[in-house]
Amino acid sequence: MYAIAFPAIDPVAIGLGPIVIRWYSLAYIFGIVLGWRYAMRIATRTDGRIDRAHIDDFVVWATLGIILGGRLGYVLFYQPGYFTSHPLEIFKMWKGGMSFHGGVLGVLTALWIYCGRRQISRLSFADLICAAAPIGLFFGRIANFINGELFGRATDVPWAVVFPRGGPLPRHPSQLYEAALEGFALFIVLAALIYGINALRRPGMISGAFCAGYGIARFSIEFVREPDAHLGTLLGIATMGQLLSLPLIAIGLWLIFQARWKT
Repeated sequence: MYAIAFPAIDPVAIGLGPIVIRWYSLAYIFGIVLGWRYAMRIATRTDGRIDRAHIDDFVVWATLGIILGGRLGYVLFYQPGYFTSHPLEIFKMWKGGMSFHGGVLGVLTALWIYCGRRQISRLSFADLICAAAPIGLFFGRIANFINGELFGRATDVPWAVVFPRGGPLPRHPSQLYEAALEGFALFIVLAALIYGINALRRPGMISGAFCAGYGIARFSIEFVREPDAHLGTLLGIATMGQLLSLPLIAIGLWLIFQARWKT
């Protein structure tokens, strides 16, 4: 059986005495900064509905939504029993444990409040944020691979990897699959909609394409991703990631359907 040895990449990117900066942290920083710059660029295609200054102001809101929502989502969706018994562990985010679906809810909450205060079209603003989101997803999944976490199921494909935490069996590098589909491919699809058919003129189109695209990609990759040990498959049918992706797909398709008649 062929397998690729896991690359010995130190999860710590920079260590200066007690100051430690991990690749995972840098992934969040790179994703947020590059996403912010990209959203600023495409804001000019909203026909003046969204001012670039609003993107600047929302960066802090989005960061808080990602971190707080992602952590609370992990606590509620994946290990509620454990964190109920150990509430102080909720604040120890350096030990890992973030949920994409929780991060989505966190950013949506921040967006809803922010746009309400600024009297901005929520759908138009959400389109810009969703267009930039795959950038952060790409870097985040690469960081998951560097950490050797969230790996796939055992397999005999030629590109299988033996992960330090995954035992002796070679496994699917599902983090790289997700980086390719949820990050790179989804970004290209959304960019094609923006620059090809000027989809930002139809509020909700990009948001819907992002939700549906991410949901389909995540649902598909879950078939080769190792389920969480403490959850396994729910109802003997699907993983938690698949169940949480189904509403995203439904909402995304509904938004696309509604946006077809909007300009």
